[in-house]
Amino acid sequence: MPKTQVTCPQCHSPNIVEVQQIFDLGQDPLAKQKLLNGAVNVIHCQTCGYSGMIGTPIVYHDPEKELLLTFFPPESNVPLNEQEKQLGPLINRVIDSLPAEKRKAYILQPQSMLTFQTLIEKILEADGVTKEMLEDQQKKIKLIQRLLSVPEAELETVVEQEKDQFDLTFFSLYSRLMQSAVAQNDQESLQILERVEKVLFEKTEVGKQLYQSSQETQQAIKALQDASKDGGLTREKLLDLIVNAKTDTEVSTLTSLARSGMDYTFFQQLSQKIDDAKGDEKERLSALRETLLDLTAQIDKRVQAEFEQTKKLLESILQADDIEAETQKNFDNITELFLQVVEDEIEKARKQADLDRIQKLERVMIVVRKAMEPPAEVQLIEEMLALVDKPEDLNKFLDEHQDKITPDFIQLLNGIISQGGNAPEESIQQIQQLYKTLLRYSMKKNLADK
Repeated sequence: MPKTQVTCPQCHSPNIVEVQQIFDLGQDPLAKQKLLNGAVNVIHCQTCGYSGMIGTPIVYHDPEKELLLTFFPPESNVPLNEQEKQLGPLINRVIDSLPAEKRKAYILQPQSMLTFQTLIEKILEADGVTKEMLEDQQKKIKLIQRLLSVPEAELETVVEQEKDQFDLTFFSLYSRLMQSAVAQNDQESLQILERVEKVLFEKTEVGKQLYQSSQETQQAIKALQDASKDGGLTREKLLDLIVNAKTDTEVSTLTSLARSGMDYTFFQQLSQKIDDAKGDEKERLSALRETLLDLTAQIDKRVQAEFEQTKKLLESILQADDIEAETQKNFDNITELFLQVVEDEIEKARKQADLDRIQKLERVMIVVRKAMEPPAEVQLIEEMLALVDKPEDLNKFLDEHQDKITPDFIQLLNGIISQGGNAPEESIQQIQQLYKTLLRYSMKKNLADK
């Protein structure tokens, strides 16, 4: 993305910001996600700390939905004819990127959005998300804030008063909030969230259903883990688990976790069971087979869609002028599937002797592998932990790396201990032992230097 100098709206200091004005899903499958997430056109002022989106002309294009939208920030006070002059080249770039056969009438009539909010609402509306749905979501977010701040003695009263608001959408929002607290290791917030969640599970109808479903899911996971012991999971063991599952939730959980085991031979074995069964049992197993065929088809469809989206992402990276920068920009979207796709494409390119494509793909992998490497400090800690039970070897290692045993490094180790969270107790004890060893080593070194 091009960089430009903008003025901080709070302290008026100049700042360099990466600006993206074209969001074309035909060229970048993740363009919509970037815009909706507010991850682009953001200023982080180094002077006063202000953070927020900057106002810039935007052209949004979704060829599949035949949607071409423009937005010009009203606070810029630019005359309409000047707005059209600035938006014109951006629209032309979108049109030029389209093959001739895909240049339909809609691209000649771009829709102008008066505010950034209406732009977002229009994009979501095309996805089936109405303004009413957005307002309902905001209402539920405010309810969550109220539940988290209300005194414990009044919590059940508030839940009863707002019982109509506790639907699946509410619990989905609540779940994302809990996941965020876990990711940030915010134990204080997590305790409050769990306390409120317990009341919601006990006092709301949807909460009761979700809790029951959660219990059934955990039972299915445990059954699958137990079956995987003593020789591993076989088709026969998996078939027994599926046939003996008591609820639809257990069946769907087992299917999602063990889809790879439900191959042609698995369904042959199930069909044999059906042939051997009689009466109600035969009908039950036949219905189960239809359910499994439907569930596996849905899973395969989702996997294929994810694969195609990942392939589009890779191709958009390879087409960029700066492959390394484009790869870094998309780190949040790089998954295990992405790495597998890259490896498969490298193998395919080698068979075709496509040296140019091999070189581009390997440039992507170099950037990703480098990003996956732990920081030098973490590598050093891991090497020390491997020697923590061998005092002589550890002391020798410390002597060889004494220039790296700084107060900041020791403080980093202390921070790891403080944020241990759900780490195994044995690991925490080893880190604590290493921390004490480094403190003693540092003190001795300081005394010797005086």
